[in-house]
Formats: sequence, structure tokens, C-alpha cells
Amino acid sequence: MHHRPIRERIDWLLDHARSHSEAFSSAEAWLARRRYRAEHPTAMAALKCMDGRINLSLATNTPMGIIQPFRNLGGRFDLGWPHLGEVFSHYVQDVVHDGRRALVFITYHFSRGDPARGCAGFGYDTAAAREHAWAIRGQMQAVFGGGHDTVYPLVCGFETDSDAMILHAPDGRSLEVASLDAQAIDALPALLEAHFPDMPGQVRHDLLPVLLGNRSHARGLIGVDRELDIVHREWMICLGRGFDWLHVPNTALIVGPYSPDLSFPIGIAADLIRDNMAAGRIPDDGFLLLANVPYTEIGMDRARAELKSRFMARFAAKVIGTSHPDLAERMHMRTAVLDWRSRSLQQIDPEG
Repeated sequence: MHHRPIRERIDWLLDHARSHSEAFSSAEAWLARRRYRAEHPTAMAALKCMDGRINLSLATNTPMGIIQPFRNLGGRFDLGWPHLGEVFSHYVQDVVHDGRRALVFITYHFSRGDPARGCAGFGYDTAAAREHAWAIRGQMQAVFGGGHDTVYPLVCGFETDSDAMILHAPDGRSLEVASLDAQAIDALPALLEAHFPDMPGQVRHDLLPVLLGNRSHARGLIGVDRELDIVHREWMICLGRGFDWLHVPNTALIVGPYSPDLSFPIGIAADLIRDNMAAGRIPDDGFLLLANVPYTEIGMDRARAELKSRFMARFAAKVIGTSHPDLAERMHMRTAVLDWRSRSLQQIDPEG
């Protein structure tokens, strides 16, 4: 798909969105989520990079919709950002209202095989990305408490060549479950308690199937040729929220609407698209800019989502037109809103 004409790629994308909504909305998927949450009540969220390779639901064999993603360039976040602070605080309040705890994966990513396949948002500097993750953890402790009884912030590396997760303990130790042998896996509950003694028992219990799923997934990839999955070849820039349906490797660069200066991540994303075209990794006939905003209720909520989607599309188009005028000539723009209940992507008129 990466090498087809841009209009065919866009048609494929919209078909993919429809297929995802049908799968997510099916009775079986709905029941699977309900059953999973009944058995594992801990709410799970992930702060992660806009890189489409980082699909925690797929990499952990977890049902769709269980791990709530928050995505931005390089996994860069700051709870001092007004919009991010508001959105994440509301997320935690909703979790607490339901009588649940929250486990937050604060992720960074890297490639063991080639640093250039790592995180472009941090200039492929894995140490800097990991340090930033620890800084976010400190912010979460300042906001939600250092006792971790309700919100547990967990620093987590993601190795994109193998899709293996690496958990980092506060004492400096790390745990990569995918590398553990059968004997060590039998002792995994004790290992988790030793590495994370401040993690509530229910949270450790609910983390266990996620880690076992990651081990099964990563080991299943051993010997598989994954060149198309691990090499940057993105051909679209997505701006907004509600893109958990778009977990297709190396297809999209997803910019969350969190930073007060959205022009910076949009500009970096445009740089990457330009580089992909120049290197021949994707055709140079065009790229897609897709703005999307989720809504939960019809009426005012949906109307506001439409306004936000149109604004973000215009804003991003202006940034790209100013910094990359030659690239802007090859830009195909779409605006959409997403019904959060069904994950249905609905295109809207960009002009209103």
C-alpha cells in the first residue's frame, strides 16, 4: 500500500477505518471488553509517540479499547500544558468515579538493530527519550500523589524491532518479559512485586496478562521479516485525538492536540514526510493531512468537534504551507469527527 498512488492510499485508509469500526462495534468485541474489564478492573492508559509502530493493544494481545492512548511527537508531554492537564485529569476523575485505579504506561521507543529506526522526535537519542519519560512520571506523582494508590505511572520502553516492552523500576532495574525463560515466567508475579513493591496488588494482577501477551507476541515475531513494519515510510499526518483505529505500522504520524505550540510537532512531521519522499520510501505524488476530533454525544458535543477539526486542519495546512511550500502543493486534506462509542470515522466538509 505504501507505494500506491495517493488517492488509492486514501481510499484504503477510509476502508480501514470502516472495518475497524465494524470490528470494534461488534457484539463479540463489546462483550470481550466488558468481560476483560470485569476480570481486570484497572484502567490502563499509555502516553506514547505519534509513531504508528507503537501499538500496545496488538503488542500485548489486549482487546481493542482497553489501553487508552495519548499520542504526541516523541512521546513528549507536559502535564503543565493546559489542554493536556485538563484532558488527563478528566480521564483520572472518570476512572476514580467508577471506583477503579489507573495504570499509566509512560513510553519511549527505540530500535536495537539501527538507531535511525528509533524515535525521530528525540533525534534518535534513546537516553534523552527515557529521561523525559522519568520526568513525566515525576509530574504525575506531583499531581496524583507519590503513594501510587490510585494512579501508578510506569516508565516503559518499547523496542520496535521486536515489539518487546521493557519496564523500568524506580530503583534502576529493568524487566523485559519477552526475554524471560519458562522458569522465570512462572515466577513473574514475584518478580513484579520485587521490582515494583509500591504497586497496588490489584494493579500488578491486571498488569500480568498484558506482559504475558507481550511475551507471546514478541516471541511470535522471531524469524519474521519485518522490514516494512520497522522502517519509517509514513505518508500521512494525523492531527487530533481518536486515532486508535489507525495502528498500522509506518503509515501515519499522529500529532495530539496537547502542546501549546502545535506548529513544532506539525513541522517535524512534515520534515519526516518530505524525507520519506526524497528517499523513495513513499511516492512523491502526495500525502494526506487528516484532522479528527472524537465526540461522545450528538448535538452540541458533535458540533464542537466539527469546529475543532476544521480549525486544526486549517492551522496545520498553514504551518505546512509556510515551512514546506513545495510539500503543501502535494497535500490532500480531510477533516473528520469520530463517534467515540462506535469508533466510526465520519468525514465532514472542511469549509463547514
